[in-house]
Amino acid sequence: MNQYERYRREWTGNIRRDLLSGLVVALALIPEAIAFSIIAGVDPKIGLYASFSIAVITAVAGGRPGMISAATAATAVLMVTLVRDHGLQYLLAATVLAGLLQIAMGALKLGFVMRYVSKSVMTGFVNALAILIFMAQLPELDPRRVSTLTYFMVAAGLAIIYLFPRITRAIPSPLVTIMVLTAISLAFNLDVRTVGDMGALPDTLPVFLLPDVPLNLETLTIIFPYSLAVAVVGLLESLMTQNLVDELTDTRTSRNQECIGQGIANTATGFMGGMAGCAMIGQSMINVKSGGRGRLSCFFAGVMLLIFCVFLGPWVAQIPMPALVAIMIMVSISTFSWVSISNLRIHPRSSSIVMLATVIAVVYTHNLAIGVLVGVLLSGIFFAAKIAQLFRVTTSLSDDGRTRTYHAEGQLFYGSIEDFTAALNFREPVDRVIIDVSDAHIWDISSVQALDSAVLKFRRLGIGVSIVGMNAASETIVDKLAIHDKPGEMDELLAH
Repeated sequence: MNQYERYRREWTGNIRRDLLSGLVVALALIPEAIAFSIIAGVDPKIGLYASFSIAVITAVAGGRPGMISAATAATAVLMVTLVRDHGLQYLLAATVLAGLLQIAMGALKLGFVMRYVSKSVMTGFVNALAILIFMAQLPELDPRRVSTLTYFMVAAGLAIIYLFPRITRAIPSPLVTIMVLTAISLAFNLDVRTVGDMGALPDTLPVFLLPDVPLNLETLTIIFPYSLAVAVVGLLESLMTQNLVDELTDTRTSRNQECIGQGIANTATGFMGGMAGCAMIGQSMINVKSGGRGRLSCFFAGVMLLIFCVFLGPWVAQIPMPALVAIMIMVSISTFSWVSISNLRIHPRSSSIVMLATVIAVVYTHNLAIGVLVGVLLSGIFFAAKIAQLFRVTTSLSDDGRTRTYHAEGQLFYGSIEDFTAALNFREPVDRVIIDVSDAHIWDISSVQALDSAVLKFRRLGIGVSIVGMNAASETIVDKLAIHDKPGEMDELLAH
């Protein structure tokens, strides 16, 4: 199948279910976009315009069909200080620059970094976001803010969500939940919070505008740190969500294209009066669970979001919040990897520690980047420790007792050089030492320096040394970095 045909099928291969799921996503996006605007300290329409723009553009230019992108909390929290200190226009400029940085990252094919995120980190990421999604619903369940009736409405919503599919799957159960609970709320004039209580909906279409900031180095100095943070965090969350949707749908999509698509969306959004955003795991899960698979679902969600807000605002404002809370609780429950709890007993301890550390870091900081960074660093440390344990050195003495051979096996790198050095006997009265690395691989400057140090120490004691058995890759790095055969080698080594 050629590229054009594949792209066409991504739009037309699942039309009915994409439209229905996009409708559900659009309704669920409204209160979240308003809440994220409040987090960033801007007018609700900034988040709503952003969600419309990002959803529509990523549907066209992104790399993952069926994934929902919009304004998010992950990027909103990064903009709080910028808005407070410099105002909305600098937020818009930072959004444009963040998008340009993401386009550059995609062009440089930096999507490959996701291959270094382990399964344990992915599981921790998913579990942490499931917890955060649930925690985000708690204000709408606070007895000091809502009536007792709210709990019955949420329970009824969950019952519809889980029981309606037993009747038919032709209509997504979350959409039925919204329709039924809204009808009940209006019919009986129930005292429950509604979407309109979250904030005023915009009544005009977004317009193209240039951020009103000075085009000078001072402006760049102000916005660049925020733009870089938004670009990295946004892509990290987007690529992690992309991996999850890939697994759920058993498909593989382009990470680099997703980076470029996210960048184009954020750049355009900054010119349309919106804040930066990225992929949303909660909304993406709603879309996938409701049957959305193609680009049309995300596109339709963005278009309907704008129509709901601008043209149908008075009606949308009456949707009861318990309906949307029930949907997000369903998303939280279905997102959490429940099997990971029982796997704690059977998985390697290091994998469990990585998963739990990722969850704790994300939930504690509410920062995905920090949590994933903690998980990746721990994964690297545990991997290095495991590889280091596979390294060993065996020795043999010649028949005449004058030549000692050290046979290294495994990976010689910064994690195993202590074992290598400890295996060498510098006090043994021999004439010659052979270091055989035919079953080893020399990886880094630390291992080369350990080899240098050993060779020079033996020579200083009057013992001849030779290194044998190096493979081509090891020989390349040793020839480039080693100093034991260069003039003034001891002084140079001590200088390090």
